[in-house]
Amino acid sequence: MIKFSEIKMGDYLMGEYEGKEWEGEVTNLNGDEKQVCLATEVQDFWFETQHLYPISISDAAMLNLGFTKEDMPDGSVKYKKDSFRMLIKKPNDFSYMDIWYRDDKRLNPPMQYIHQLQNHFLQMTKVHLTKQ
Repeated sequence: MIKFSEIKMGDYLMGEYEGKEWEGEVTNLNGDEKQVCLATEVQDFWFETQHLYPISISDAAMLNLGFTKEDMPDGSVKYKKDSFRMLIKKPNDFSYMDIWYRDDKRLNPPMQYIHQLQNHFLQMTKVHLTKQ
């Protein structure tokens, strides 16, 4: 489950309905009912927050968001998208990461999920992080 207050338009989340999970982008928020509309590959679906789940940050998720990956000589891995950078100390270990954009550098911000990365990206770049 995810807190309604954490969800922003454009975030990528998983929605569950009758045992089936759908990945989608948040296209609408209903604050009165605490419902979220996800645009999935099939159609738009409305979900209650108890049926929404975050997507973990992973190598596949980063590449899906359009990041390029660079293996560094010291064994760390750098992910790049335009001028935004993320550095992890070991391949596939996203437990500690540094992110930066121009002069804004954040050392190990509290971040485990794609929507949290999207929110940091938006705060830092003023552009929403999408798959394009």
